[in-house]
Amino acid sequence: MSKNYLEAFNMWKTDSFFDLDTRKEVMNLTDEKEIEDRFYCDLEFGTGGLRGIMGAGTNRMNKYTVGKATYGLGLYLLDTFGKEACGRTGVCIGYDTRNNSKYFAEVSANILSGMGIKVYFFCEPRPTPMLSHLVKCAKSYAGIVITASHNPKEYNGYKVYDRYGCQLTTEPAKKLLSIINGISDIRSVPFAGNQKLIERLDYIKRFSEDVIFRSRLKDAEVKKNLHIVYTPLHGTGRVPVLEVLGKDGFTNVETVKEQCTEDGNFPTVVSPNPEDRRALTLGILQAEDSGADIVLGTDPDCDRVGIAVKTANGYQLMTGNQVGALLVDYVLSNTDMKKLRKPAVIKTVVTSELGAEIARSYGANIFTTLTGFKFIGEKITQFEEAKINNDELRNYTFLLGYEESYGYLCGIHAQDKDAVVSSMLICEMAALYKSQGKTLVDRMNEIYEEYGYYKDALDSFTLSGKDGLEQIKSMMVKLRDEGSPFSEKTSVQDFLTGIAAEEGFGTLPKSDVLKYIFDDGSWVAVRPSGTEPKIKIYYSIKEADRNKAEKRLEAVRNEIKTKLGLE
Repeated sequence: MSKNYLEAFNMWKTDSFFDLDTRKEVMNLTDEKEIEDRFYCDLEFGTGGLRGIMGAGTNRMNKYTVGKATYGLGLYLLDTFGKEACGRTGVCIGYDTRNNSKYFAEVSANILSGMGIKVYFFCEPRPTPMLSHLVKCAKSYAGIVITASHNPKEYNGYKVYDRYGCQLTTEPAKKLLSIINGISDIRSVPFAGNQKLIERLDYIKRFSEDVIFRSRLKDAEVKKNLHIVYTPLHGTGRVPVLEVLGKDGFTNVETVKEQCTEDGNFPTVVSPNPEDRRALTLGILQAEDSGADIVLGTDPDCDRVGIAVKTANGYQLMTGNQVGALLVDYVLSNTDMKKLRKPAVIKTVVTSELGAEIARSYGANIFTTLTGFKFIGEKITQFEEAKINNDELRNYTFLLGYEESYGYLCGIHAQDKDAVVSSMLICEMAALYKSQGKTLVDRMNEIYEEYGYYKDALDSFTLSGKDGLEQIKSMMVKLRDEGSPFSEKTSVQDFLTGIAAEEGFGTLPKSDVLKYIFDDGSWVAVRPSGTEPKIKIYYSIKEADRNKAEKRLEAVRNEIKTKLGLE
């Protein structure tokens, strides 16, 4: 352990700037490896802002690391917009139900208001997309959400939004990061607030109205016939999801009561991740008892939604790629496409091509972005700015954005993934197909028959600590140095070199992603996570049927895991 780590460790242990609880926590650290991990670096401001394990230390989520990021944001806003303007409009702040989320939000509000910046502050835990919506409606200069999305209870995070309600994208994030890194001494962060500049809001009505505006199904009787079980997984979704479903005409909705409590310990699940079947176990058990048609589960900040569908063989979970394809099919088939000049659907580079194929069949334009919904939001901003500037080349109408990790957005009421509008549209789809004697699984199989079978999968490997990050970096170097790991012929897209974007949009920002594309359009992508100590391998295999796809997936999977030593 180098002297610098020890210097930071000793400062946090002894300096009276840090509160007594923090100093006590640091004093009790005895394991040298843990001390190194907590202090060897500053918690990185990555693709989703800050995210990390809560605790004392420069590489942890705590009052001081949050404070440093917020102070940097305040300096950035004052430099960009000026003190007078920031004092009038300022920043919107939201938070989810995680442990310390409200506390970190209040720390942020105090720092910004103390700098003379107006703050709009949610009175209650609310979904991330609601914060995005408020930023747009209030015409604020920025937004902050305290959340770690679907991560386990030990984590929390800090996301920053721009004036369009979109997470900060590459260039503004670089500028903000430069300012944050320029704060050389964390003890310079001012924590005293100005309560006169903090306006507390009970904000939901306008958001729910704007969500319901995206409804595509008007038949009330069809909606009444759908039986739904919903779980917010101890998060923020309960109030807005139930309100929107009720106002949209769904009257047969039951909740998983054990998971309706707002509890950052997430006591009924291993992890509050709707991608994980275990998170929906209680909902599925309840649905089995009541005979419900569909189970919905939203994560703590209600930007992702997972579903299980009743079939003859029990409740079947559907993947993010499958739900994305179904939503594209449903939304576009229930939209008057002839009235739209340049209808657009946006997906990410690690999302299946099935939804894109469906969208093209309806005459939509397809845009592909880097991984992270902020890049989908950035594209929406470009569309909207083009309309303001009367730019004919780029005058697209955004219909739907989606990613494989269970995030979807229909409409521009927000510029981040929204599990509230997604839950409504999923239930509408399920209700419509039920009236036709089908389930969502049945409709998915019809789509496979028409477009071919797509088998999508994700392997995610956690490699924690400093050693883990170095392992991940060496894996990416190995792949670039030694070429394709596959026996089948592939072409390679290296996103570190800059990949051309769609017409008129230059190149995509550089990113540490490798994508191997097979001759038939199947592909594999490798990407280090920008928010967690993980390396992720995405697979999308297209074949004539399921059996062929599964066999080919197994072979491809084994080849790349062997190459990287991840067997």
